[in-house]
Amino acid sequence: MPTWLITGCSTGLGRHLARAVLEHGHRAVVTARDPGSVRDLVDQFPDTALALALDVTDAAQVQASVHAAEERFGGVDVLVNNAGYGYRAALEEGDEAEVAQLFATNFFGAVAMTKAVLPGMRARRSGAVVNISSIGAQVCPAGSGYYAASKAALEAASSSLAKEVAPLGISVVVVEPGLFRTDFAGRSLQQAREPISDYAETAGLRRKENDHTHGTQPGDPARAAEAIIAAVEADEPPSMLALGEDSLESHLELLDARRQVLEAWRTTSVDTRFPG
Repeated sequence: MPTWLITGCSTGLGRHLARAVLEHGHRAVVTARDPGSVRDLVDQFPDTALALALDVTDAAQVQASVHAAEERFGGVDVLVNNAGYGYRAALEEGDEAEVAQLFATNFFGAVAMTKAVLPGMRARRSGAVVNISSIGAQVCPAGSGYYAASKAALEAASSSLAKEVAPLGISVVVVEPGLFRTDFAGRSLQQAREPISDYAETAGLRRKENDHTHGTQPGDPARAAEAIIAAVEADEPPSMLALGEDSLESHLELLDARRQVLEAWRTTSVDTRFPG
C-alpha cells in the first residue's frame, strides 16, 4: 500500500486527488495551510489518512511533514507538489514582493518538498515525484508571464531531476492541466494591484474583473485525479502528462509552430559555426 504526500489539498485538484488516492485504498498525507479544511477526509479514512498543516514556504513545516509521514506510514512513496496559485500581471505591472512570494510557493516550495523526500526514496530505490505545472508554462499568455515562468522553472528542474534519479528507481512526472473547474481562476487567483492602461487590450483582458471563464472550465478535476493516479502507477510513467483536450491540442500546435520557426531559420542557426 503506497503512501502519497500531497500538498495544497484544501480545494481543487489537490483535494480531488487526495480523495481519489484514499478511495483507491492507498495511504495519503493530506496537507494544507489550514489542516481543518481537510479534516473531513481523515474522518472518512481514519486508518489511511493523515492531515497536516503545511505551508511549503516554511522550511520547518516542510521537514516536519515528511518526518510525520515517515513516523506514521514508514515513508513517502509518491510526492505530489500541487500547492501553488496563479498571478496575473503584465511584466511591467508585477510587484517584486508578490512575484518573489509566487516563486517561493510555486517553485522553491516544490523544490524544498522534493529534497525532503528524496533521501527516503533513494534509500528504498523507489518512488515518484509528481509536479503539477500548467499548460500556461508552454503557451505563456499575455498577463501570465510571472506565473508561466514559475511553472516553466519547475518543469526545467523536473527534467533535470528525472535524469538524476532514474537510475535510482525514482520517476518524475510533470502534469500540465489546461482549464479545469477548480478555484484556481477564482478565489485563489492573485493579480497586480495597479494596472497600466497601455496593457488593457493584452494583459488587461485576463484580469479577474474582465475574465469570465471561472466556473465554466471544461475540465473535471475528479477525472484529472484518476488520470494522475494511472500515470504514476503505469509500468513506464510519462515524463509529461497533458490533462485536458485544450492542453493536448495547445501542445501539438506549439510543436508545429516551433518546428516551422526552427526550419525557417535553420541556415542562420547552422552558419554560426567556425568555417571549414
